[in-house]
Amino acid sequence: MVTYSTSSPWAKTPIRSGPYLDTLKIRPIPAESDDFLYTVEPQYTHRPDLLSYDLYDTPKLWWIFAQRNMDVIRDPIFDLVPGVQIFIPKIASVKRELGL
Repeated sequence: MVTYSTSSPWAKTPIRSGPYLDTLKIRPIPAESDDFLYTVEPQYTHRPDLLSYDLYDTPKLWWIFAQRNMDVIRDPIFDLVPGVQIFIPKIASVKRELGL
């Protein structure tokens, strides 16, 4: 049976018969008062993994930005472009929410 780590966007998605994932179960990242507004810089164009690495010391949390900013980011890769403003949750909030 396949299992996903708690840092994965698929960790809560059920497994169908065999090795198949069911429909993605969204893992919402709630807004917190200490989230900070960030304007995407050119070096992070289409690279949420790099932004995740620079902010959280791991590229595995790339999906957090899309989940926290569902009103701004519909595609987690191609909507991350210079000038877009997104809210970034603090690492302590992310760890608490994901159980890391």
